[in-house]
Amino acid sequence: MTSHLDGNILSGTLAEFLVPDATMIEGRCGGCGHIAPLGESVVYPDAPGLVVRCNTCSHVLATIIDAGERLFLSFAGLTAFAMKRDQVEEPVSVA
Repeated sequence: MTSHLDGNILSGTLAEFLVPDATMIEGRCGGCGHIAPLGESVVYPDAPGLVVRCNTCSHVLATIIDAGERLFLSFAGLTAFAMKRDQVEEPVSVA
């Protein structure tokens, strides 16, 4: 039997992935396969939200819509995310 946990187990992993500067997170374009930091994408702010496009092929990577009480994020145009990990800091000793 396969055991499972609820989605709350993702909290630490997602925090590690999303808390740093999110523009440094790399995404792989679903259109052309180009991998680049999100900060290198092309963003169009004139739609009812933000439209994020690949700087290589103009494929829509993401849409971000601020609907007042909710913020909608769609990364449907990305096939993967990647992030380089910084060196792990040494634990601080309080002696």
